[in-house]
Amino acid sequence: MTTLIAPCGLDCAQCEAYRYTQTSDLNALETLLAKWRVEFNAPEMTIKDVTCDGCLAESGRVGGYCSLCAIRKCAVERALQICAGCTDYACEKLTAFWQNVPAAQNNLEALRLH
Repeated sequence: MTTLIAPCGLDCAQCEAYRYTQTSDLNALETLLAKWRVEFNAPEMTIKDVTCDGCLAESGRVGGYCSLCAIRKCAVERALQICAGCTDYACEKLTAFWQNVPAAQNNLEALRLH
């Protein structure tokens, strides 16, 4: 199984927006857009918001909240691929995020062991 760990520890390869973008499945992206508009109470979302090449993609296509994410911004500023290698690892931003997504912490902890 392919993994693509974002700075925060999320696996981008498991995200529907990433998967459908990579397979160029416009129908699936449209369906996802309709779902996320309701799920996130965001009727203003556009197809751009569900088009994603991964958190640190050089294409500039970063979907949803990821383009606004403070963790992502910090990693980019520090030139880090993942937060596991940061000298400030487990900072306030990460620990607050992990409260909602413990799997992300598990992914980064596993990478720190290697």
